[in-house]
Amino acid sequence: MYSDYRTVHTMLSKSIQQLLSTYPRMRPELPAAHRAIYEEEYRSNREGVRAVEGLAKRMEEWMHFEVGGAPGDVLLELGAGTLNHVRFEVGALQYDAVEPFTALYEDSAARKHVEYVYASQAEIPKNHRYSRIVSIAVLEHMVDLPLELAYSVLHLDEDGVFKAGIPSEGGFLWWLGWRATTGAAYYLRHRLDYGVLMRHEHVNTAEQIIQLVRYFFADVKVRRFPFPVHHLSLYASIEARGGDADKARSILLDRGLSLV
Repeated sequence: MYSDYRTVHTMLSKSIQQLLSTYPRMRPELPAAHRAIYEEEYRSNREGVRAVEGLAKRMEEWMHFEVGGAPGDVLLELGAGTLNHVRFEVGALQYDAVEPFTALYEDSAARKHVEYVYASQAEIPKNHRYSRIVSIAVLEHMVDLPLELAYSVLHLDEDGVFKAGIPSEGGFLWWLGWRATTGAAYYLRHRLDYGVLMRHEHVNTAEQIIQLVRYFFADVKVRRFPFPVHHLSLYASIEARGGDADKARSILLDRGLSLV
């Protein structure tokens, strides 16, 4: 029995090491026709300006509620975009954000509720800790997800929690959902394949994200919506505690970065 356990453990270790070795990742190049409309489309998608995007935003509210926490939290949001999550965190003691795309938030009315906006987690003071770190529809975009998760581990309080909402990228219902809604609307507007944009943006699948979170955190819970099966879900939420600082520091060392 011990031999069987050791074999399974070795296989799991090889699996995560193989996954880690695929980072940092490279985005597929975006053709010129897509690049020309990228910023406008990105902003309208985040703000839910059009009817189709508005429907998607209402569906995404499930993720916003899932990553919520207790009043009085010292909170960091990764990939805050247009700051559309701020209204879900009225009880936060402090709200900081990471968002490199300044055009998304600089005119937002919610900016006054955010104390610091950093371009990356590397800019956060080394001794600063958060009781909760959250992200909504962001982890699938990160080209060096292990590094971002490592920073999150090191910026969390000892009893802090990492919460994320992600699309069920790689699942059937998610694929069908975006093709029939956002993808169809994008094609009708521009006569361009939205799949090209999706492959450029979503460099991580939901299962890869969950596997990496489980590598860095000891206690991980996953919920799915609307059905509790990957291929029949549109979104998933992740709640993780007990970050492994040694694993996190090893990632930073591997990247030649200073330790937190």
